[in-house]
Amino acid sequence: MSFLSRALSVAAAALLASSLVAAPAQAVDVSPPGANDWTCKPSAAHPYPVVLVPGTFESMEKNWSTMSPYLKSQGYCVFALNYGATNGIYATAPVKDSAKELAPFVDAVRSATGAKQVDLVGHSQGGMMPRYYMGFLGGAKYVHQLVGIAPSNHGTEGVILPPPDMVPTPDYTAAGCAACADQQAGSPFMQELNSIGDTVAGPAYTVISTTHDEVVVPYNSQYLSGSARQVTNITIQDKCPADVIEHDQTPNDPVVHQLVGNALAQPTGPADPAFQPVCL
Repeated sequence: MSFLSRALSVAAAALLASSLVAAPAQAVDVSPPGANDWTCKPSAAHPYPVVLVPGTFESMEKNWSTMSPYLKSQGYCVFALNYGATNGIYATAPVKDSAKELAPFVDAVRSATGAKQVDLVGHSQGGMMPRYYMGFLGGAKYVHQLVGIAPSNHGTEGVILPPPDMVPTPDYTAAGCAACADQQAGSPFMQELNSIGDTVAGPAYTVISTTHDEVVVPYNSQYLSGSARQVTNITIQDKCPADVIEHDQTPNDPVVHQLVGNALAQPTGPADPAFQPVCL
């Protein structure tokens, strides 16, 4: 654990011991625009329903406020979930437990749509956690492709803090966030997750990263190893050098929207590494 991580944990413990503030109440689940129409049936052009998986501290409503309507406008059946709530804060439970919540949600989407497989699009923890579902919970046969946006695939050497628009409280710190501990580079969870390799047979994988990532560092630790037939690793700045998007806002980047769209458009395999998005 880094000095900064230890300092944050000590500070959090002190605050928890002295604070009389009650834990925040569980938020009401609100879907992002375009998501969770359980009557939607996939078209021949877009046969795989898309499941959006948010990142640590994030709700589906906030994390996918622009990606969900973008994909819906492209003709996809879009679904999203909240998961891993502890003390009313989403995506902070142990990652293994969160993966166990993803499994029945995927089953529900498949049942409602009649699709045999789904495409998963996840941000940060949400781009990594499905790998546990696929590799350890039997989910691989139900996933056509996993698209990870700034995913914590091999953990981070930095400190996971809440997004800038959240007011830090003891519950938001690493001391109260099992998922944060799991996402530290070299953690027991990370060792287990990657003990079977970066990929499993069946699904395709696309990773979209930014050189300006200040949360999952180094940014290239997000990449996955695998054959070109199964894995495409994309660095946004290789496509659009002037794009300064950082970790928290990557799902809202129009360039990322295009890259995700290209990945999902592939009938087999991951995103086309030669695809050039329009840079803004």
